[in-house]
Amino acid sequence: MTGESAKALSLGGITFLLAVIWGGPLIQVLRRLGIGKKIRIEGPERHITKLGTPTMGGWLIVISVLVVTVVLNLVSILSDLNVLGRSVLLPTLVMLAFAILGAVDDWLGVKGGRRGEGLRARTKLFWQIVLAVGAAIGLKYGLEAPELYLPNYPEGISLGLWYLPIAAFIIVAATNAVNLTDGLDGLAGLIAATAFVAYGAIAMLQGQVFLVRFSFTLVGAIFAFLWYNVHPAEMFMGDTGSLSLGATLGVVALMTGQWILLPIIAIIPVSVVVSVILQVGYFKLTKGKRLFKMAPLQHHFELIGWSETQVVQRFWLVALLTAMIGVSLALLRGS
Repeated sequence: MTGESAKALSLGGITFLLAVIWGGPLIQVLRRLGIGKKIRIEGPERHITKLGTPTMGGWLIVISVLVVTVVLNLVSILSDLNVLGRSVLLPTLVMLAFAILGAVDDWLGVKGGRRGEGLRARTKLFWQIVLAVGAAIGLKYGLEAPELYLPNYPEGISLGLWYLPIAAFIIVAATNAVNLTDGLDGLAGLIAATAFVAYGAIAMLQGQVFLVRFSFTLVGAIFAFLWYNVHPAEMFMGDTGSLSLGATLGVVALMTGQWILLPIIAIIPVSVVVSVILQVGYFKLTKGKRLFKMAPLQHHFELIGWSETQVVQRFWLVALLTAMIGVSLALLRGS
């Protein structure tokens, strides 16, 4: 197990170095293409300074993981070294598919006819569902992933055909939750990296060595992105990054069978989604009153006086704590 940990951490380090090297040139390319962030008029006033910051930086994460994954799979195929298994091809493909969907949304928001808005919500949701159903089918019939593990219960639970809609829902919910969590420098990246470390640890406990390596490869790429995304950000991930990270997180959680722990491990994205639902519901019920000063939740705390860095750091501390709780609950299986 120690050797596997070393390999996974090494992959994360290699990916980090590779991604950091080409992160600067990517920023220059995005600037020359004029792919700059559009700021919501109703958002906190301090965000006006972010106007024009290059977006679609999620490609730094996605392309770095793709390159490392493809290269290591070729090494595995052409030699006797099992560096990375074919089981990680599904989460890799899901990451790429949702990145393309996010990139289309980002491009339309910057250069298309719906500047500042991107794809219509219904269109985006439709393609998310299509991709999620495809991933769910691949998980059940391709990878034959464990369907459900519960804390302190030794046996896996079979969900039958119910697994498909449940898995699809988890992927769609995760991709939108991370998307809503984005918006402050470093927030979505830190939260996603923490969740992937937690599920990497769970996969290690289950002996899924290839999933462990994939998770830490992804963490290395996210850390490289954060190198350019910490306050004040030089680059934003955009929907290219947030949609792909969220969907991939959902798939990784499903591959471990420990997806029931996802609301704990990803408590911040879940809280952000709940805040939006409560805000909209309360607004409609009271005919115009607001429960929070602004939703998503991170902007509420900004408007009550927290600085951007305070929000990010405090949310991250909560995420670290709940990630540890999630891993500890996973340890209870079979005890």
